[in-house]
Amino acid sequence: MSLLIQNARIASEHSPALTEADVLLTGGTIQQIGKGLQAPEGTRTLDARGRILMPAMFDAHVHFREPGQEAKETIATGTEAAINGGITGVVMMPNTNPAIDSATVVGQVLDIAKNTARIPVYTSGCVTKGRQGKELAGIDGMRAQGVKMLTDDGDTTGDPAVLYRAMQYATEFGMFFASHCEVPELAGPRALNEGAMSYRLGIKGSPACAEEIIIDRDIRLAHATGAHIHIQHVSSKVGMETIAWWKSRGDVRVTAEVSPHHLLFTDEHIGDYDTHYKMNPPLRTKADNEALLGGLIDGTFDLIATDHAPHTPFEKSQDFVSAPNGITGLDTALVSLHHHFIATGKLGWDLIVKRFSAEPRRFMGLEAVSIEEGQPVDLILFDPEKETTFTRDFMKSKSQNTPFLDKTLKGSVDLVVLGENILLDRA
Repeated sequence: MSLLIQNARIASEHSPALTEADVLLTGGTIQQIGKGLQAPEGTRTLDARGRILMPAMFDAHVHFREPGQEAKETIATGTEAAINGGITGVVMMPNTNPAIDSATVVGQVLDIAKNTARIPVYTSGCVTKGRQGKELAGIDGMRAQGVKMLTDDGDTTGDPAVLYRAMQYATEFGMFFASHCEVPELAGPRALNEGAMSYRLGIKGSPACAEEIIIDRDIRLAHATGAHIHIQHVSSKVGMETIAWWKSRGDVRVTAEVSPHHLLFTDEHIGDYDTHYKMNPPLRTKADNEALLGGLIDGTFDLIATDHAPHTPFEKSQDFVSAPNGITGLDTALVSLHHHFIATGKLGWDLIVKRFSAEPRRFMGLEAVSIEEGQPVDLILFDPEKETTFTRDFMKSKSQNTPFLDKTLKGSVDLVVLGENILLDRA
């Protein structure tokens, strides 16, 4: 594959300014960057005037449901949804059936990915067997298969003594921990945020403190053991402030992520029991949204991660309390971030590249990708003037439980190139 992309505006994590240049891709490498480049014979030429060329995104928190719930999503369909949204690497969560809690299951998952996915797929492993919170999972065996992240995501590791022992043990192997933070006794039915909206709908709400207590607990355990703790899908202002305080101390390694839906939506969007807005942790308030956006800008949050959580239409059509939590995000994340935050001037492309491409890769011990001569090709071309309508036919995820269904947003992922392969071409 040889491709000359002309007149592109190149985005980097290091500068808010976009640099206009031609970029020549040959043999899976960025061969040359400059102005007025000539295309070698046999090279495809693409005029990218007005469009943004940037490193492809990387999602460190997805649920692909395989093995065990393939009706919702498979590794094949999930990775195609990722490509559709400009994402060329993902980290699976272990709440499959069976749970990813042993070297055997890790091996099976990675084999499926190798045979069905067009992008790299990594997986986390459980802290405890079956995610039951009682007995440590096969940690060393999973480490030998390349697992770096341990989490019981979908639930909190309930017994702090078990998590403490896991941290003491696995930190010696260079592994780290990711926490879904929730006191189940406080969280109740996990349906929505406790507040005016829950009272109006007549549904018991989940208070933000149910999340915030475990954020503090798990960081304290990491402080005591020397572990690296990563706080997943933070939804509340106080939770974010807790993370910022611990970071300011400088004596514990803590990272954190925020998901697009917790930046964009509030519990008021639930309206008349719309289950597309039901997720865990729940959507909270506008004040929380604004605080979380500030945390993304100031670095309290290291990563943007979608928490892509597919469910079938039948499941989501149940009553609000009975319907499962979750929202798909791989197809929609980048365009929605552009529509709501970049096009409105609240965020720059440099921050998106840093938080949704570079830092997630570094977080997983990978090299960040960049648009520089000699670097491997792992990039996307984005048109900020086009529009994308998220119809069922457009989206590649097997499930479309998203508030963006049939909505039109400003922005389009036009091209995805990885190595010598053009994975998506709408250019």
